[in-house]
Amino acid sequence: MTAAQTPHENQPPHENQPADEPHRQQDAPAGEPAAAADSAAGPELARELREGVLIALAVAVSGVLLGVLWAWLAPRVPLIADTHNVYLKNTEGEEAIGADGTFVLLAFGFGVLSAAVVFLFRRRGGIPLVVSLAVGGLLAAVLGWLMGMWLGPTPDVVAHAKQVGAGVVFDGPLRLQAKGALLAWPIAGMLTQIALSGLFGPRDPEPDGLMVPDWSGHHQQPPTAD
Repeated sequence: MTAAQTPHENQPPHENQPADEPHRQQDAPAGEPAAAADSAAGPELARELREGVLIALAVAVSGVLLGVLWAWLAPRVPLIADTHNVYLKNTEGEEAIGADGTFVLLAFGFGVLSAAVVFLFRRRGGIPLVVSLAVGGLLAAVLGWLMGMWLGPTPDVVAHAKQVGAGVVFDGPLRLQAKGALLAWPIAGMLTQIALSGLFGPRDPEPDGLMVPDWSGHHQQPPTAD
C-alpha cells in the first residue's frame, strides 16, 4: 500500500487550473463579432433615418403639383344668387362628389409614382423608408388640398355673388367634402413600396451548408472501421 502523492512545489501553474478554464478562455473572443455588428448597425440606422427625412420632405413638396392639377381638373360647382340668397344651380348635380373623386384619383396616382421613383433610386425597402413615404404622402395630400382651394374660386361666396350680380351663374369654391381622401396618397405609397420590395427587392443569401432533413425514414449509418 503506497502513500498518497502530494503535488510538487515546482509544479507548473497551468496544471492546477480547473478543467473548464480553457473553455472560458476560448469563448471570450466570441463576443467580438457581435460587438462589431452592433457598432456597424448604428451608422447604418442613422443613414437610413437621414434618407427617410429627405424622402419625406421631397414627397411633401410634390403636393404642390397635386393642388395645381386638382384645381385644374376638378369639376366646378355652379351657383346662382338672387338679391337675398345663394343657391345651387343644379340641385341634383354631382360636381361636389366629382371634386372629391378627382382628388382621390390624383392622390393615389401620385402615391404610386412617388414610391416607384424612390424604389428606382434605392432598390431596397425598410421600415424607415415606408414610414417616410407615409408621412411625406400625408403632408403632400394636405398641401395639395390647401393649394387647390387657394387656386380655385374664392371661398367668399357672398362677396362673389355681389360681384357678379343677381341671376348670374358663377363657380363655387373648391372644397374637399370627404377628408378621408387625404389618406389616398400615403396608403398608395406604402402599398406600392411593399409590393415593389417583395417583387424586385434584394433577396437574403442562402446560408452555407444548409442541411435538408430526411423525411423518408431511411437513415444512413456512418461507415465502420474494419
